[in-house]
Parts: sequence; structure tokens; C-alpha cells
Amino acid sequence: MIAQEFQCPYCWEDISMLLDDSVVFQKYIEDCEVCCNPIEVSVQFLEGEISSFEANNIEQ
Repeated sequence: MIAQEFQCPYCWEDISMLLDDSVVFQKYIEDCEVCCNPIEVSVQFLEGEISSFEANNIEQ
């Protein structure tokens, strides 16, 4: 597991989440721990390191 810190695309608070590096590419929805809005997380790993990371709001 790798910890990743970023800003919520809704409330702009700094949050962190643990990412599972056993799957090379992942895309999923996770709620912000501060404002509870849904964040679309896209992450890709290369040799056990994060090679790309995006946390985007979901237009509702």
C-alpha cells in the first residue's frame, strides 16, 4: 500500500488515501473524508511506484 496526499476537487482540503499497488491500473470512486463528495480516482503504477494519479470531481 502506498499513501497518496492530494487536494479534494470539491472542498480543496488536503486528504490522503492508501493505494493498492498490486493492480497496475485502477479507476474507482471514493468519497472525500472531509466533505463526502464523490471523487473519481485514476492511478497507474510502474515498478511499485505511482506513475500517474488523478483525483477529479464527478459532474452531477
